[in-house]
Amino acid sequence: MSPIPVFDVMNAVGLVAFAVVGSLKASDARLDLLGVSVLGFLTALGGGITRDVLVGRIPAALSGSNDVTWAALGVVLAMVLARIIEERHLLDHPALLVSDAVGLAAFAATGALVGVDAGVSAFGVVVLAALTGVGGGTISDVLLDRIPFVLTEDFYATCAVAGGVVFVTATAAGVDPRTAAVACAAVVFGTRVAALRRGWELPRL
Repeated sequence: MSPIPVFDVMNAVGLVAFAVVGSLKASDARLDLLGVSVLGFLTALGGGITRDVLVGRIPAALSGSNDVTWAALGVVLAMVLARIIEERHLLDHPALLVSDAVGLAAFAATGALVGVDAGVSAFGVVVLAALTGVGGGTISDVLLDRIPFVLTEDFYATCAVAGGVVFVTATAAGVDPRTAAVACAAVVFGTRVAALRRGWELPRL
């Protein structure tokens, strides 16, 4: 029996989740159907494209159809959710917040896996985990003329960094990268949900 393709699973989950997030943000901003679709795709694909460019790879979104297909599924799902929710302000709705936490966790794990595969340093692995997790959301916020969420929400990028550190620590201790990636995703998701529920913030200057 072949091992579970952890990267493929995490990548698909992250693409769908972030496409939902981007599309719901666009719906909340009252964009039209094209705007919702564009923002959904960019939010889903932006982090992975940034990651791949940094390690000198042709972005997966441009070399195959799988990533685009998963992102399209997320956009359609978001359109259905927007109809069901029927609320003007979606940014604080659990559907968006949970999807965002799931996408952040999944993409932090894929960023760490790509970093190991590319042979970057431990610091590079953490950076790729964080950038993959927050890249798409940052692009969508800039297009919506908002201060990027990662700069205003204290415990957001911090969660991805923590996940990257867990991944590096686990692999240094001899843990298989696939298992370390699952641990990374679990830490990111757990800390993000806890931060939302408990209102955690970093100290401010």
